[in-house]
Amino acid sequence: MNTCTIIMNSMPVPSPLLIKSFKTFPSFKCCSKSSDEKGSEDVKDTLSGVVDEQVEEFLSRKENKVLLDGLEKASQRVEMAKRELALIRKQEFAVKQLKDYVNQLESKVFEIGECQRDISEAKALVEEAERSLLVNVGGPENGSTSMGMKSEDIDRDEERWESVKAASISALVGTFSGLPICFTQVTNTTQLLLPLAINFICCALFGVTFRYTIRRNLDDVQLKTGVAAAFGVVKGLATLGGGPLPEPNIESFLSHAQEGTIYLSENLLIFVSAAVALDYCLKTRLLSPFPID
Repeated sequence: MNTCTIIMNSMPVPSPLLIKSFKTFPSFKCCSKSSDEKGSEDVKDTLSGVVDEQVEEFLSRKENKVLLDGLEKASQRVEMAKRELALIRKQEFAVKQLKDYVNQLESKVFEIGECQRDISEAKALVEEAERSLLVNVGGPENGSTSMGMKSEDIDRDEERWESVKAASISALVGTFSGLPICFTQVTNTTQLLLPLAINFICCALFGVTFRYTIRRNLDDVQLKTGVAAAFGVVKGLATLGGGPLPEPNIESFLSHAQEGTIYLSENLLIFVSAAVALDYCLKTRLLSPFPID
């Protein structure tokens, strides 16, 4: 078969639209058998270029652009509708969870109401048992009066004992902490008795006051340090006031200020030491806070 005939049979027939776009129809020449592949590739390139031009022309038409724009807007609306649908589903799921939570709360409220009724019934039974016990002991008036007086006496005795313990602990610790200071102020043992006795009495009073002031505020550092500082300042100023009066000059004033600072520091050391000891005893339950449980 002739080579030219093979090329013409294998080439697709162009449409009238494609033929119309050409001013001259492309001519084909017969070639030898060695140039068949080259001619076939040229024909394919020519036809693909023609098709691309026709597609571009088709897309560049005004009515086609309107259709493409409408298609793009429709796809955007579809995406927006999908997002809104997903949001609505999330909201529905959240509402469902909220309803479940409300139902759980309602069931809890019902259970709490039942528990409160049970507690009130138990309280009524306990009160009735107490009344019957008082009647059996010796009448409601005599029984309640005797039991109240007995418990009050026990509480007072325990409170007195705890106050004695607090005074003893504070007096011992404060006296021992002030012992080095007293050694620097005396020259013999006889002179040592008076400052030790004063420190012992002051620290004993501090222990009782500390227990009644702190009560159950064991973690209130400001209150504890405030009580110790108040005792230290008062005793230090009293010691300073027991000395000679200052003269109307700067040297005497500075001397008294220095002595007052020393007295205040010494007494603060004594009462702070006693406060630390009392705080330790209260926290370790060696000493019961006021009031006793």
